[in-house]
Amino acid sequence: MKNFFTKDREFYRTLFSMLAVTSLQNLVAYSVNMADNLMLGNYAQTALSGAATVNQIFFIVQQVIMALVSAMVVLASQYWGQKRTEPIRSLTGLTLRLGLFAGLMMTLICMAFPVQLLHIFTRSDEIVTQGTAYLSLIRWTFILFAMSSILTAMFRSVGNVRIAFYISLGSLVLNVGINYVLIFGRFGFPELGIVGAGVGTLIARAAELAAILFYALRLDRQIGFKLKDIRSKDPILAADYRKVLGPLFAAQMIWGLSVPMQTAILGHLSDDAIAANSVATTFYQYLKVFVQAMATTSAVLIGNAIGRGDEERIRSDGRTLSVIDVVIGLVLGLCLFLLRDPLLAHYQLEPEAMALARQLIAVMSIVMVGMAYQMPVGFGIIEGGGDVRFTMINNMISTWCIVMPLSFAAAFLWHWPVPAVVMALQSDQLFKGIPIFLRFRSYKWAKHLTRKETGDGSSSPS
Repeated sequence: MKNFFTKDREFYRTLFSMLAVTSLQNLVAYSVNMADNLMLGNYAQTALSGAATVNQIFFIVQQVIMALVSAMVVLASQYWGQKRTEPIRSLTGLTLRLGLFAGLMMTLICMAFPVQLLHIFTRSDEIVTQGTAYLSLIRWTFILFAMSSILTAMFRSVGNVRIAFYISLGSLVLNVGINYVLIFGRFGFPELGIVGAGVGTLIARAAELAAILFYALRLDRQIGFKLKDIRSKDPILAADYRKVLGPLFAAQMIWGLSVPMQTAILGHLSDDAIAANSVATTFYQYLKVFVQAMATTSAVLIGNAIGRGDEERIRSDGRTLSVIDVVIGLVLGLCLFLLRDPLLAHYQLEPEAMALARQLIAVMSIVMVGMAYQMPVGFGIIEGGGDVRFTMINNMISTWCIVMPLSFAAAFLWHWPVPAVVMALQSDQLFKGIPIFLRFRSYKWAKHLTRKETGDGSSSPS
């Protein structure tokens, strides 16, 4: 072992620059939806719960799109390590076609079965009524979100994260402004409540897509993406993409489907549990964006190193990133615990819901520490390095063999208090770190997935 940590200063400049900008971009992008949450929390608890319930459906859509995006980034970042842009454009076109199809299918399902979908997550007819009004608008954002996320990931795979931040910031400002006017009925506009929040989010998502498309087609000189690339077909590249996508999609859905089920478990306990969990999760998710940014940055850096074929740097970069993950987790967990009272002061909840939210934030601060290690190492380094089957197997065992049975028993058989049920629901964020650490230390996750260009224009495995 030459160096335990990477000594290259350029690596650290790239790491912290990407981490800072990606964290801000994730924070702003997440705030587009959370602006609805915070403002509705000051409007009415049932409106807040209705939006939170609809966000569980959006979460499933998000997992589908993120699986498509992750598969693209794993391959594209390795091609960028070789400074080859044509495969990146083809991968983006293929992913856009799949994303459009997935977004359209989910929109049609929400049009056909809105009430039935919402009743999965709550027994309250009042919450379902509010959620149905919100979903009637939010469902049209699915396709917009899919296209924006894929184009943003295209730029992220080549290290360009600033454009996503600027566009997301503009989208947030637009969304908050429209929310303020339409939720509360300011400046002579009608008071629309949860419907106003839906209008704001829809307009913000549309503006976001328009901006990223304009940049990609007219201003970018790094990749050279064109609309014709959406129709581009490379059978060999598509086959490589499917090999990566299969396990990633399974892993994302195995975990993603469990999250709405976790909300459904709480939703069938009490209305206060829904509101308290929504508030606690909001703060948790705000800090989680830094962890997600670390996972995203790690995937790109490790992918670039694998594309260059530098075996020693792959290992030292991985070790450096994993140690930084532990430090980030400790800092974020402490911040969440210490800031719980000032953050809760912004919400108008029933006394029982407020007390419960305070307890849940304390639970989340513990969960944050484990999540800050397992996510960047598991999804960033190991998955980003090309080992996509490990993620699928780890998610399947931890989520469906341990967490879900434990959580159902805790809620409906043993009748544990809500904070203990939430701890059971989030327990995988702690124990998944053990198999992830062991897999990381084996270094078997570094896999070369790209193909070399040959003299006759065809491709061959690297």
